[in-house]
Amino acid sequence: MRVLFIGGTGIISSACSELALKRGHELTLLNRGKSKRPAPAGAEILVADIRDGEAARSALGGRKWDAVVDFISFTPEHVENALAAFEGRTAQYVFISSASAYRKPPAALPAVESNLLDNPYWEYSRNKIACEKLLEEKYRGGWPVTIVRPSHTYDKTLLPMDGGWYVVERMLKAQDVIVHGDGSSLWTLTHHRDFAVGLVGLLGQSFALGEAFHITSDEWLSWDEIFRIVGRAFGAEPRIVHAPSDVIARFNPEWGAGLLGDKAHSMIFDNSKIRRIVPDFRPSIPFSLGAREIAEWYMADPDRRTCDPDFAEKYERILDWARR
Repeated sequence: MRVLFIGGTGIISSACSELALKRGHELTLLNRGKSKRPAPAGAEILVADIRDGEAARSALGGRKWDAVVDFISFTPEHVENALAAFEGRTAQYVFISSASAYRKPPAALPAVESNLLDNPYWEYSRNKIACEKLLEEKYRGGWPVTIVRPSHTYDKTLLPMDGGWYVVERMLKAQDVIVHGDGSSLWTLTHHRDFAVGLVGLLGQSFALGEAFHITSDEWLSWDEIFRIVGRAFGAEPRIVHAPSDVIARFNPEWGAGLLGDKAHSMIFDNSKIRRIVPDFRPSIPFSLGAREIAEWYMADPDRRTCDPDFAEKYERILDWARR
């Protein structure tokens, strides 16, 4: 099958690229050629910015693909650019949306794909919802659309908490670290190799057209436990201090938007729908293993262990408030 990924070297898409090639697909990547991750051996690379319609169409020439997966559209304008470039060129357009689009707070769990999409807290999620609404209209007009909603998918380079290495460094120094709320809300972390099985399995599936699927792990962890797992992977025991998400948002609006619009709420998922279409989707990588991969990656190169001074300053202010 001829497949094109818009992107293809990111946290989520890199594993999808590797698996697509492993399964024998003819894979083409359309991107700007500026990723820190190397393109996988065996993939054809077309260098162009999808936001530049003329450059993208020139790079694509007159070619067609059985499936196109769009990993990098975040607004309706982005989607319109992608659709203009691929009109008449593909039998399936797969849009990577986000499970953060589901209503917050959730009305019922586990989440299913028919749940209402509504997120008043986070602009990122509202933009993804707007993209989905646009694509629903395009599907009714004849576009072969499939929507995929990941939820906190990670690889070895991505720590699960805001602040990244700064928080781990505090753990290693036996300093307090912040967990939002009371630490008991449940969260779903999905390894990118597990996600790839679901995504690649949807390609070329006529049953997937006009449908939305979330693709997530079946492992549910509290945020306190997530921090403890990360700490153990680095050989530390976190000293957890809890702070309300709305307080965090007051001190750090960017961090707070992602909390109030997503992480502050328990989010677990029913993956029955993706399994009906992709029977071999069986997430098998627990976060305890993923955390060890993350620790090995960070400790292999000191240049990866960097901190954002602005985040650190705001973090200290939140801690001062929480300790009162």
